[in-house]
Amino acid sequence: MAFDLPRRLAAEALGTAVLVATVVGSGIMADKLTGDVALSLLGNTIPTGAILVVLITVLGPLSGAHFNPAVTMVFALRREIEANAALFYVVAQIVGGIAGSVVAHAMFELPLIQISATARTGTGQWLAEAVAAFGLVLTILAGLRFRSDAIPWLVGLYITAAYWFTASTSFANPAVAIARALSDTFAGIRPVDLPGFILAEIFGALLAMALAGWMLTEEKPRIHALNELKGAE
Repeated sequence: MAFDLPRRLAAEALGTAVLVATVVGSGIMADKLTGDVALSLLGNTIPTGAILVVLITVLGPLSGAHFNPAVTMVFALRREIEANAALFYVVAQIVGGIAGSVVAHAMFELPLIQISATARTGTGQWLAEAVAAFGLVLTILAGLRFRSDAIPWLVGLYITAAYWFTASTSFANPAVAIARALSDTFAGIRPVDLPGFILAEIFGALLAMALAGWMLTEEKPRIHALNELKGAE
């Protein structure tokens, strides 16, 4: 990449922080303005999708705009990011996400560090997170293959949709899940429920990587393949 590792890590931490601050902050605001859960969810959804478009557009050229350990894991397995850099990315994302929760609480004059009491567990929730992460990673990989210029909008629109068609409201991100466990607000999740969510997200991401690796690889024309074989002989 054109930028050195410290700048890339700063972009990952900042991007994840702003993403989490948006998720948590918009959830607090929506909950303050209405007692209707559906409206609160809508008020949480639109800012999240919108900020993803902004963050990926402005920070993507610096770090790739992962903002998500599951995404970083996939790129590391595809050897598109160095293993040591990937580890630092994940740390930056988690730290940034926690900072985002703290900032959101500070803006609304709430205790800076909280422990969520919102239960999010069960096979339906885990399946939803696997589906959410699967769709996110497939969207990214297929987008990079066919429409790299549209990635910010593709990701923003996918997450906006997934908020509503998944039972879990589409966390799809281990760093965001950890940060939300430290917020006892509309967007929270109990810490005890984190392992199920994170494992499901990782599984969904790996499944998407495997499918994309097969589905998005063009088959060589038979004549071209035969010529290559003859040349090798």
